Amino acid sequence: MRLPLILSALLIVAAPLGAETRVPASQAEITLSFAPVVKQAAPAVVNIYATRVVETRVSPFSGDPFFDRLFRDFGAARPEVQNSLGSGVIVGAGGLVVSNYHVVDAATDITVVLQDRREFAAEVVLADRDNDLAVLRLKEATDLPVLPFRDSDGVEVGELVLAIGNPFGIGQTVSMGIVSALARSSISVGDGRGYFLQTDAAINPGNSGGALVDAQGRLVGINTAILTQSGGSNGVGFAIPSNLVRAVVAQAEAGATRFQRPWAGVNGQAVDGALAESLGLPRPEGVILSDLHPESPLAKAGLQPGDVVVALDGAPVNSPQEMIFRMSARGVGAQVELGYLRKGKERQARITLIAPPDTPARDPRRIGPGSALEGLEVARINPAVIAEWGLPMQAEGVIVTGVQAWAAQAGLSPGDVVLAINGERVATPADVERAARAQTRSWAIDLIRNGQPLRLRFRV
Repeated sequence: MRLPLILSALLIVAAPLGAETRVPASQAEITLSFAPVVKQAAPAVVNIYATRVVETRVSPFSGDPFFDRLFRDFGAARPEVQNSLGSGVIVGAGGLVVSNYHVVDAATDITVVLQDRREFAAEVVLADRDNDLAVLRLKEATDLPVLPFRDSDGVEVGELVLAIGNPFGIGQTVSMGIVSALARSSISVGDGRGYFLQTDAAINPGNSGGALVDAQGRLVGINTAILTQSGGSNGVGFAIPSNLVRAVVAQAEAGATRFQRPWAGVNGQAVDGALAESLGLPRPEGVILSDLHPESPLAKAGLQPGDVVVALDGAPVNSPQEMIFRMSARGVGAQVELGYLRKGKERQARITLIAPPDTPARDPRRIGPGSALEGLEVARINPAVIAEWGLPMQAEGVIVTGVQAWAAQAGLSPGDVVLAINGERVATPADVERAARAQTRSWAIDLIRNGQPLRLRFRV
């Protein structure tokens, strides 16, 4: 590792041909070292130790190729303590630490250890599973170092970066690399897909939640995952860009417990070569809109199905994930300039980013005793419900939000969209409540589950 380090530093300080030579201006130039950067940034990177209790079942059929699947829930559940380790970054003098959601998910006890060996208990103040980010607050912590943010939109491929974290729990470690790609949006982390910076700096288990810093010691990303075939660090690493991290931290400072991301109210797909050719575009770029909700801010600004969004505030947009990232980094309430193409012609639209409207009212209802649908919980579908449950943009009617008692035995499941009960169409929770009072032993429920139509039949 010393040779690449020396060569990189030499390239930085070497004078171009014909230029006047000069005396090195700093100790860093003399030693050709990243030590000053590490000395500045490392104190704000912490080690995180999380403990969670999970319920496990021990089956006597475990490992059997046939009975294991049949009796996987056999046996009494017993609690089991699991420990996880990761890293975090202090981003607020008041004790705010940002890390990955998967590091502290369901943790019952969290301990944060600073580089100077101080230890603090911590609690999660904001958790965002979709972005794999969590913000923690250290209890009774003072005199804390803070890592400054850098605008991640200004990061370029080829920049030198350092990954700082706690790999394998051996203690704080620094690895060097470059930003090897931008706009990676096809990588799955947790339950969702995000938008990442790619780096070849070594990232190992325990580095999750740690800092990716530039040559000036500024935070450009939160290390999150590594893509490797061997299971080792000889792969490519991915970091959540600092602009999104800063937006999440800002909401935590404002008292939010969940990250509120702006709602576009659209469906779309990246424009590839074949699609660009069919649209008559000179090159593949942007996101073509296929569906817009009537309440979408894009629809209200005049955009239509078939329009191609190519930029947001001048920054390129080349995938739905990138569009969501750029909107999330701006935040609810921000006004942004959208660049889009319609029939090959460039257009502009100014929109205000909004949260998904929670109208019409959800009107949640629960079916009580005396009905074959006892325990069924439903709500009316609106844009907020569509966003929470990942429903199709034009979904309407009634969604199942919970099932207990007879409703669970009937085969209903949270997330089902109810269309009709015993042949009677339902459009509101009140319709479901009325249909549930029917005096009959034979029941038929028409619904949509995971995008597929389904009919449940049962007798009571």
